[in-house]
Amino acid sequence: MEAPAATTIDPGSTAWMLASSALVLLMVPGLALFYGGMVRKRNVLNTMIMSFVAMAVIGVQWIAFGYALAFGKSVGGLIGWEPDWFFLNGIPHTKLYADKGVPELVFVMFQGKFAIITPALISGAIAERMRFRSYLVFILAWATLIYCPLAHWVWAADGWLFKLGVLDFAGGTVVHVAAGVSALVLALKLGPRRDVARGAPVLPNNLVLTLTGAGLLWFGWFGFNAGSAVAVETPVAGFVAGLAFATTQTAAAAAGLTWVLVERWHHGKVTSLGLASGLVAGLVVITPAAGHVAPWAALVMGVLASAVCYGAVQLKSRLGYDDSLDAFGVHGVGGLLGAVLTGVFCFTPVTGLLHGNVSQFGKQVLGAAVATVFAGLGTWLIATVVEKALGSLRTTDQVERDGLDIAVHGERGYHFDQV
Repeated sequence: MEAPAATTIDPGSTAWMLASSALVLLMVPGLALFYGGMVRKRNVLNTMIMSFVAMAVIGVQWIAFGYALAFGKSVGGLIGWEPDWFFLNGIPHTKLYADKGVPELVFVMFQGKFAIITPALISGAIAERMRFRSYLVFILAWATLIYCPLAHWVWAADGWLFKLGVLDFAGGTVVHVAAGVSALVLALKLGPRRDVARGAPVLPNNLVLTLTGAGLLWFGWFGFNAGSAVAVETPVAGFVAGLAFATTQTAAAAAGLTWVLVERWHHGKVTSLGLASGLVAGLVVITPAAGHVAPWAALVMGVLASAVCYGAVQLKSRLGYDDSLDAFGVHGVGGLLGAVLTGVFCFTPVTGLLHGNVSQFGKQVLGAAVATVFAGLGTWLIATVVEKALGSLRTTDQVERDGLDIAVHGERGYHFDQV
């Protein structure tokens, strides 16, 4: 049964949603810096553009039909279908979203930022070797055929996973599991970079950029998680936003500390890249649980996320796949862990009613498994079709050797000490 529609705007919630939308969008330049610093100098612009261009491609897709597919009237709990909402027709600026007291256009913009950053995350696995036009077609198709259905299943009131009771507060399943698994599939389909295949070292060009990007991601993530409290009943939404804010900070801090301690024990040194990777792992793991767990549980989740993701990152060289910037190792593995641990630690905020039980744990495992299979198979099919339609997913050996910045974009990120 649908909640009665709100009739009065809530100024506080609206202001926070507007701010949160801007914070989430800021995460995209943050991601560009985070990824851009880890590649070689000859590919820094191409890598950063892959994040930035998602703001343009998916920004238009979301307005044109993406929102209608994700949050429109449900067709069997599988997809939204609201043609009147195409290009946001039928959504006047005075219309409020459900019972939340927030203009629906604000909700559209907030959710649109999630839709933008999710395919951008995938670019971390295929950096330095995917054709740019193939990437553009791929992310448009992926956002339409993978992201929108998953968002509907998990977040729309009539989505089948939502009705089943699967919890995903801010995108552990919809964003991180889907993007991380898809990143792995696409990396396997492309094959390793030529230098990685030859065993040559691939060194970051500028870890100052990576640390700056990590800081912007951490900052923006407060909007990502705490802004998602709009989905909660209006009387307690502010309390839940505060809880999500606190758990986000706690998990990131715990994970960053754990990663550097493990790294110090394993390699004898603490690195900036390790610290950045650890705090992002903590942010990923808490995303599905942010408004559902207590701060002490967020601390435990952050510690576990760092240990597990650290191990996953070490395994890629042994297993022989080239996840360039650890999109799967951090986002995929961290997202899966967070989705499952949500079923272990979750409770209903404010009342303190316990949810963490065998039943909820099973629902979380099911949700994570469904997202894994759907995103994995869907990505393989989309990539196969794009490859056949455009001739190739991967750049030529010559372009990869010369660098994608100059070969694809006719620009250089640096005009000194080129490698």
